[in-house]
Parts: sequence; structure tokens; C-alpha cells
Amino acid sequence: MEKIRKNYPDIAPAGPTYSRGVRVGNLLFISGCTARGTEAQGKPAMEQLRVTLDRIARIMNDEGGATSDIVKITTFVTSISDWRAHQEEQEALFAEYFQGDYPANTLVEITALAEDGLDVEIEAIAELS
Repeated sequence: MEKIRKNYPDIAPAGPTYSRGVRVGNLLFISGCTARGTEAQGKPAMEQLRVTLDRIARIMNDEGGATSDIVKITTFVTSISDWRAHQEEQEALFAEYFQGDYPANTLVEITALAEDGLDVEIEAIAELS
């Protein structure tokens, strides 16, 4: 099966050693998105979450899909206690972007992300028609 590797430089630029997305058949694997390089970098986690979800939604749109096509995400945060302290805002953002069509989600606390000022990273797997 053909593998199509894509980068989305106008949406969520990837680093030099990986692809932002890889499409295999009707599956799309989106590597971890963050607020890197945006005004939200270094800001509170919920501002970063909005940028991150927006980037993922834009990638899905670019592929002819929608966030409702996402079947699995993994959310990495640098502080679960901070994440939980903003649970209502976090739930509102997920509701806005997924509109009730929520994917499976694993929440993982990690020590740090790739750059200072990044506290949220989300990777996704989608099934496209």
C-alpha cells in the first residue's frame, strides 16, 4: 500500500527529521502538533490547546476530512494538575472542535516537550473516506 508523506508548512511546520502526516490507504497519521512558533507558545496551556486543535482541524480540512474523522488522539501535557485545573475550559475546547464526535484519547504527563514554552502536544489518527 502506498504511503504518502506530507508536511503542512502553512499549518504546522514539521522538523527536518519527520513528516507531519503520513497517509496509508484511508488512514492518516498526524505527528504531534503543538503551538510551536505561534504567539501561544509560552502562554497558558489552554491557549496552546486552542492553537494545537486548530492546526489539527486545518490538516484534516486540507485532507478533505473533518475532526469527526479522527478516531484516536494522544494528548501529552507537562502538568496534569494544571490541565485538570482548567478542565471546564479544556472540555469546552474539545467540544468546539469535535462537536460530540470525540476520538479515543490517552492523556500522558511528560517532563518536557521539544522546546521551552510548550506544554501541550497532540498526535492523531484519522480514517478518511
